Amino acid sequence: MAPKRRAAVARPRDLTEPSAQPHQSSIVVRGAREHNLKDVHLEIPRDKLVVFTGLSGSGKSSLAFDTIYAEGQRRYVESLSAYARQFLGQMEKPDVDQIDGLSPAISIDQKGSSKNPRSTVATVTEIYDYLRLLFARVGRPHCPECGRPIARQTVDQVTDQVLGMPEGMRMMVLAPVVVGRKGEHEEVLDGARKAGFVRARVDGSIYELEEKIDLDKNYKHDIEIVVDRLVVDPASRSRLTESIETATRMSQGSVVIAPLTDVAVAEDGPRKKALKGARDTAETVFSLSYACPVHGSTGLEEPQPRNFSFNSPHGACTECTGLGTRLEVDPDAVLPDRSLSLRDGAFELAGRSGHWYNEQAEWLARKHGISTTTPVGELPEEDLDFILYGTDDFDAKKSFRNRFGRKRFRRATVEGVISSIERRYRETESDYTRSEIERLMMALPCPGCNGRRLKPEALAVTVGDRNISELCDLSVAASSVFFDNLQLTEREETIAVQIRKEIKERLSFMVDVGLDYLTLNRTTPSLSGGEAQRIRLATQIGSRLMGVLYVLDEPSIGLHQRDNRKLINTLERLRNLGNTLIVVEHDEETMRHADWLVDIGPGAGEHGGRIVFSGPYADLLRSPDSPTAQYLRGERSIPLPPRRRKGSGKKVVVKGASENNLKDVTVDFPLGKLINVSGVSGSGKSTLVNDILYRRLNQHFYRAKTRPGKHRGVTGLEHLDKVIDVDQTPIGRTPRSNPATYTGVFTHIRELYATLPEARERGYKPGRFSFNVKGGRCEACQGDGMIKIEMNFLPDVYVPCEVCKGKRYNREALEVRFKGHSIADVLDMSVDDSLELFQNVPKIERKLRTLVDVGLGYIRLGQPATTLSGGEAQRVKLSTELSRRDTGMTFYILDEPTTGLHFADIERLLRVLQQLVDRGNTVLVIEHNLDVLKTADHIIDLGPEGGDKGGYVVAEGTPEQVAANPRSYTGQYLQPYLRQEAAKPA
Repeated sequence: MAPKRRAAVARPRDLTEPSAQPHQSSIVVRGAREHNLKDVHLEIPRDKLVVFTGLSGSGKSSLAFDTIYAEGQRRYVESLSAYARQFLGQMEKPDVDQIDGLSPAISIDQKGSSKNPRSTVATVTEIYDYLRLLFARVGRPHCPECGRPIARQTVDQVTDQVLGMPEGMRMMVLAPVVVGRKGEHEEVLDGARKAGFVRARVDGSIYELEEKIDLDKNYKHDIEIVVDRLVVDPASRSRLTESIETATRMSQGSVVIAPLTDVAVAEDGPRKKALKGARDTAETVFSLSYACPVHGSTGLEEPQPRNFSFNSPHGACTECTGLGTRLEVDPDAVLPDRSLSLRDGAFELAGRSGHWYNEQAEWLARKHGISTTTPVGELPEEDLDFILYGTDDFDAKKSFRNRFGRKRFRRATVEGVISSIERRYRETESDYTRSEIERLMMALPCPGCNGRRLKPEALAVTVGDRNISELCDLSVAASSVFFDNLQLTEREETIAVQIRKEIKERLSFMVDVGLDYLTLNRTTPSLSGGEAQRIRLATQIGSRLMGVLYVLDEPSIGLHQRDNRKLINTLERLRNLGNTLIVVEHDEETMRHADWLVDIGPGAGEHGGRIVFSGPYADLLRSPDSPTAQYLRGERSIPLPPRRRKGSGKKVVVKGASENNLKDVTVDFPLGKLINVSGVSGSGKSTLVNDILYRRLNQHFYRAKTRPGKHRGVTGLEHLDKVIDVDQTPIGRTPRSNPATYTGVFTHIRELYATLPEARERGYKPGRFSFNVKGGRCEACQGDGMIKIEMNFLPDVYVPCEVCKGKRYNREALEVRFKGHSIADVLDMSVDDSLELFQNVPKIERKLRTLVDVGLGYIRLGQPATTLSGGEAQRVKLSTELSRRDTGMTFYILDEPTTGLHFADIERLLRVLQQLVDRGNTVLVIEHNLDVLKTADHIIDLGPEGGDKGGYVVAEGTPEQVAANPRSYTGQYLQPYLRQEAAKPA
């Protein structure tokens, strides 16, 4: 008997459980513990502009990217089949209990720019794809040699042109069946003979086909079959048309009309009969495909999009394969100091080859009667060229010693030093040798295409009197104007209307995000992180997707205050399409326009990872616990310095800077000051500081091989002793790199452990306490502390090593303790705790103290470098420099150091920079942040605009002097800021 079915009883719903549609209007995160997050619970609205802010290292990126974005991306990937997932790569599941209300997620960060030199602004935005299609469909071809317009012709059009020649003129209709090809071509002549043709013109002479025609197979030949001989007469139109059709059919679309001369004298020979009839200069070549009416060039086929691609063999220049540049040895790299003579070893090359090349140069000089004791810079130009490049017409007897030590002689053409290096570069199979030689080389425009990347046939096609390369040379703003004013015929407009619309939309998106100064052919490796991110943002706007979760990492980086509103409008437009935007940002204006703010903190590292505030901007201002609110309310602020430094009175001067868009400017950098280089995006700041000044200083102090940008010279270098560039690149690429190893403090710690009594009894050296070498490390995990378990189509799983339990060291190394702490315990300590432990060890204490001074007391000494933010990595580098003994003659360069930094972090950073300047050093900062600008001793403002309209020094002097300059955009924003700061009570 079947049991009775129990009646369904409605169960009261647990309010803590997610219902079927509980959070359609919000994203709910429960139990997020990624990195330093402390079991975070957060609810944020969907389809809104949400800003995450907080101190550097507080957990913003951990929550936004490593938790919310990672889970959204992982869920999308897991919706695919196991077969598809193995090709896409797996994302590790973030450490979070549950996330509801997620959409498919797209990350737009600063690390997504391509390093491929073939990648340009036009290609990554897809503008170039539409340009290729536009030129292929409505482009007007021209002859690559003479520039005459060319077009496809029909048989009727060719006939009409021939009949337009002088009436009564005798002519031949020729079919060019062989053009410039080696061989005897017997099959071609036999085929024409069998087809009933009587004569052929071979290499300019007329031959009868019934006779044997001998051709040298090692030479190139031209063969044209004589299809007909007739007189220009309108009555013979039908016959002429038929002859032209026959000729084009035989020659794949070409026909030659050659006037006949009256002289036709037979020349009898033993094997052939020829008729005198030399090629007439007035003959004309016609083609049913694209061909020049004068040159008859048939190299340009019907334009296709692939013909305009420099990444395709159909369009790329054959000499540079589409790169636009060619590597050549730089004379300044092999002769860095021209005050030296050849006898002094003027040629500087690494390794044993350096000595050999100096000997070769001396031998060349003696053979040619050139002084070996005169400084290289004073030698006549032709003598120096001979030593560098040699000569092909000088046959010399050169001595050498064989492997048995005997002296032998050989006859050889003279090979110069640079010619020898370039030959070695071409012939070597060693990657190491190639890399060493490449350090001596520079990229010069390709001589074949003059840097245009494309074949001449592709560059001969124009739209609006510009070829595709000339169009890509324009800035985004100028390109937009070009397409607004482009005049096309009615037929061309019908074809191009959709292409033109797509191009203009993408250009307008670029203008909206403040990138109107970029040229379309700008390579992506030369873009800053903020520029690359905004390009990707513009591309996403063009996709017009809705219902997507976008996660952005400080999109305002590198953007001047003048253009900030453009970016905010773009973000709002993306939100209004129906998307959710999570933006990690510190910019005050962006916070004001956000729909929702999340402040994470209150501190950094172990002291952060909590939600301090979540709500609208107005409520944030009333929050008593938020450090961000304290700065926004004005309770805390970065004070103005009590006085502006006068400096040392010395200066470094860059003269005649003209690289990129710089307009032959001369700029003074006063020493002993905090200098700020400012200006709108694209005004030339990075070009002046990084490409010219830093490279020249690096070349002077460290003999670097990197060539500075165009300039006439740099003076005042004698007032400095070194240059240091402190950027935000990671301090290491692997988890083995950490703050302890980078700052060098771990070396002192290992040395300390090696001096402990127990270590000395066992004979341990400092290497015993390294997790990178055999001896003290755990061999089961090779010192990683973790073991990777491959899971096929699932994400790889990392588990602690079973032998060392994640401590990285073997049992013997861990038994040595300092005040009860093993070497592994020290690596797990925060900087603050380790400072207390080693406070009586001066060498270690000094380095740890500098880490605390730059605000990094919360990070762990052994924290993997890959988990440090950009701001943390930069401050680790700063602390390393602070811990070194300086002479007060150091030149520090920082490019946008406030990236990723909160107001409190900027205050701490400025304190460190001011400390460096107080020691007599010079600190040069490229920055837009007004807090940094107002504390500078000297500002150099470039502009007035970006791109071609920039490159001038608009204003320079103290912040007050720049603020008073009406031409300076920076000054316009700085003036009310200074006034506001001055009005605050002391």
